Amino acid sequence: MPKRYLLEGDPYFCQCQKTSRLLQERLGWAEGIIDTTFQSVFGREEWLKPYTVEHVAELAKRGITDIAIMSPAFAADCVETLEEIQGEIQEAFVHAGGKVFTYIPCLNDDAAHIEMLTGLIKENLAGWI
Repeated sequence: MPKRYLLEGDPYFCQCQKTSRLLQERLGWAEGIIDTTFQSVFGREEWLKPYTVEHVAELAKRGITDIAIMSPAFAADCVETLEEIQGEIQEAFVHAGGKVFTYIPCLNDDAAHIEMLTGLIKENLAGWI
C-alpha cells in the first residue's frame, strides 16, 4: 500500500501493527520476536515500510537463519502473495544466508474458518433477511 494512503488517514498500517501486537501477546512472546513488514511494492511511489523482501535479507545477514512468514491480512492465500512470499521473498532470505524459510498458510477453507465466517455473516445479516 502506498505510504500516501497512511498519511491520508487509511487505517491499514495501524491495523497491521495491532494484529502483530495482539498475536505476540496471545502467544506470550517477548517484544521483537514478531516483525510487521509489507510486500507488493510496485511503481515509483513510496510504499509502507519495512519492505518484506529487504527485511528478510537483513535478518539473514544478521545471522537469523530460521524464519516463519504469515499474511494475516488475508483470509485465503492468493497466487500473487504465494508467488511473492515463496518465490522472491524466500529467495532473498536464502541468498542472504538464511536456511529455514517456513510459510504459514492462511486459514483458507479450514472448517473452523468457514464456521467463523458463517457466524459473522449470520450475525451481520440478522434483521436484514
